Amino acid sequence: MTFNDRLATTVSQKNSLLCVGLDPDLRRLPQHLQQEPNAILLFCKEIIAATAASAAAFKINFAFFEAEGSAGWSMLEQLAAELPADVIKIADAKRADIGNTSERYAHAILDRLDFDAITVNPYLGRDAVEPFLQWPARGAFVLCRTSNPGSGDFQQLQSQGQPLYQTVADRVMSWNKNGNCGLVVGATDASDLARIREISPTLPLLIPGVGAQGGALEAAVRLGTDSEGGAALINSSRSIIYKSSGRDFVEAAAREAQTLCTRINEIRQAKLQTKS
Repeated sequence: MTFNDRLATTVSQKNSLLCVGLDPDLRRLPQHLQQEPNAILLFCKEIIAATAASAAAFKINFAFFEAEGSAGWSMLEQLAAELPADVIKIADAKRADIGNTSERYAHAILDRLDFDAITVNPYLGRDAVEPFLQWPARGAFVLCRTSNPGSGDFQQLQSQGQPLYQTVADRVMSWNKNGNCGLVVGATDASDLARIREISPTLPLLIPGVGAQGGALEAAVRLGTDSEGGAALINSSRSIIYKSSGRDFVEAAAREAQTLCTRINEIRQAKLQTKS
């Protein structure tokens, strides 16, 4: 089964497009956890257990673990093993370099750590991305139109008569020979999201920017999903994992994840009803 097929199966079986992002900043953890020697690991394990029933995927932001040195890598190994088998495990690592370096990145994250997918940067071109695509069962979400304020510095530059992000979407469509390419497209610009879905009607989109970054959930779901209301993962990080800073953070995260999953499904259903 290719990665994109497995993603579609997971979305269907769990009836969810929700991706829970793990961006654990020690300074924002509940006070009662901050003094624990393994505070970040404990926090993430509790969040995973609380939200797994609502989530189709988890996206682990490598920066928050790599900042902890060797202990952070150990935590990545433990969390990769901790994630349930019925979710998609995404390494938000934004890797890509010359071919042999990318091959080592791919081995470390997709093979050694056993993640299902990784975020990659297309700036170095096809040969830098190809090592992440060598296993059809492993996916690569290529940065296309991101949600950060400075994204337009390069992504909106004209390339062959269109914005560069559209050229990226075109190219990634042509790279999808193994059925394991996807795109990272922020929720903060609805018109760009709609255009990317038009260019790449079948590719799965990883859509961050809903919630703390200000993206509109309804537009993200309506414009980011494919014609059947799938092929997308709506990522939410801070609005779930930091829903409460108290001892009830587990319950609060579970409620927020369930609420968001339910709302996403309501929008999907409304889209399909409009289509029919």
